[in-house]
Amino acid sequence: MSIEVNNESGVAVDESELVALSRFIFEQLYIHPQAELSILLVDEPAMEKLHIELMDEPGSTDVLSVPMDELTPGTPDKPTPQGMLGDIAICPQVAEVQARNAGHSTQDEMLLLTTHGILHLLGYDHAEPEEKEEMFGLQRELLSAFTGKAAPSETIQ
Repeated sequence: MSIEVNNESGVAVDESELVALSRFIFEQLYIHPQAELSILLVDEPAMEKLHIELMDEPGSTDVLSVPMDELTPGTPDKPTPQGMLGDIAICPQVAEVQARNAGHSTQDEMLLLTTHGILHLLGYDHAEPEEKEEMFGLQRELLSAFTGKAAPSETIQ
């Protein structure tokens, strides 16, 4: 399993916990053990640039996901094939503001955003009410199982 975290944000983040969470999600969703994931932590100007490039939307955002091999969750009998899951970009500065507004820690928000980003890489979305219910339900389930406590409230920009 190749999970790489590159912190270019200038903010101290518990990167090892992001990797542990990612591994946990891979195991829970039967992602091939050799699948690759890259997590990039960036500051607000860099996130705004990515947001414009990828979504054609101005302003910084909390998390962006760029799927590569269009992998989807596997099953115990048929794990996801080996491949490149994709890239996630997270802005810790935006996460700090969202965490403060939601009443939980920045690290909890970073875990939430990492989970959210991975689920997007696996094809989950929240554009429609049914999709949102499925994605956010799974997000809460995964985070609660990983942390052993209730998952933090979702924040949507």
